[in-house]
Amino acid sequence: MNAAIITIGDEILIGQTTDTNSAYIAKTLEKIGIQTVEMCSIGDQRGHILDTLRKYQGEVSVVIMTGGLGPTRDDITKKTLCEYFGDKFVFDENVLAHVTRLVEGYFKRPITQLNKDQALVPSKAVVLHNEYGTAPGMWLEKGGTVFISLPGVPYEMKALMDREVVPRLMKAFSRPFILHKNVLTYGVGESLLAERIESWENNLPEQIRLAYLPSPGKVKLRLTARGKDQEELEDLLDAQIDALTEIISDCIVGYDEDETIEVAVGRILMAKQLTLSAAESCTGGRIASMITAHAGCSAFFKGSAVTYATDSKVDILRVDKTAIERYSVVSGEVAIAMAQGARKVFASDYAVSTTGNAGPTKGDSDVEMGTVFIAVAGPKGTICEEFQFGQPREKVLERAAAKALEMVRSEILKNVE
Repeated sequence: MNAAIITIGDEILIGQTTDTNSAYIAKTLEKIGIQTVEMCSIGDQRGHILDTLRKYQGEVSVVIMTGGLGPTRDDITKKTLCEYFGDKFVFDENVLAHVTRLVEGYFKRPITQLNKDQALVPSKAVVLHNEYGTAPGMWLEKGGTVFISLPGVPYEMKALMDREVVPRLMKAFSRPFILHKNVLTYGVGESLLAERIESWENNLPEQIRLAYLPSPGKVKLRLTARGKDQEELEDLLDAQIDALTEIISDCIVGYDEDETIEVAVGRILMAKQLTLSAAESCTGGRIASMITAHAGCSAFFKGSAVTYATDSKVDILRVDKTAIERYSVVSGEVAIAMAQGARKVFASDYAVSTTGNAGPTKGDSDVEMGTVFIAVAGPKGTICEEFQFGQPREKVLERAAAKALEMVRSEILKNVE
């Protein structure tokens, strides 16, 4: 069973509004066994809407469209749907009563004719109650395809998907089970990872599909199983995850869909009752921001010193000025001194530091742009590594922060049983 998603609105096509609706709808459909095969965005023009509806009729089981249902003249989706289905408008008394309550009760103003017109719906439509807005959703069928029209306001769309659309789709269609398992890896590039698991991947059962989802510093492996027997699929996935773990256990940091390296590090620190601090130069507080974005980090994160300027490394972290003069501010020696300084300042078990030249111009050092030194200081000593992350600047910063946390994780696991 498959679906197409259409977003309607000139504001999307000109880049004024970012389409987040399609991603939410696709993810929601996937959970109930409906695969999205196409997404498209079109303008608020009658011809474009009609052509797109014709394109998908009979080709997919479900078409879900968002946008163009407001009370103003440029919102023409409802009118065009009425034309496409050879239908006429009727007043829906329940929608009118709801609109009246919203406008007069919540907005505290008299209802206008434009507001009342929101209660006009095609006579063939099943009306989907929009609790948070004045434009109702609509469910229509033609040529073996279900057409669902939803408002474009994200929180209205989400409520309608969850409360109206999903239950109706589950009742209307017999669907396969689609299950996902995720494996989050750090420190190994996509191509090298593919080489390491090539034999395992080649022998995956036909019900399971593997996807590589790389981003700076990490690769998420997503296994998708599709079939009619949920228990069988779960057993297949679990067996394949176990086999994969035996091959690449050294670079796996988690299995949850939303797992991140900072969450993995925090979990280990809490389990071992250890603390962490940071001294950041080129990353400018990014490591601290990643950690503190998650609740509960105060149990293990002592703080961060953003010593971006050379003088601040000396004044705050007590880095020896002669070391900076001798080796340069971007050097392994300075990275080590920064990590050791942060560990003392914050009285933490571990400390991580970064110093580098992220570009696009050179600062207080002549090292090549993209060069970053990362050090981790702990109870059993300090390690430091040099990296070349290339360009552009944002790539350097993302990869440096991720690599720093990866090194912290590795060092803790190496030193603590």
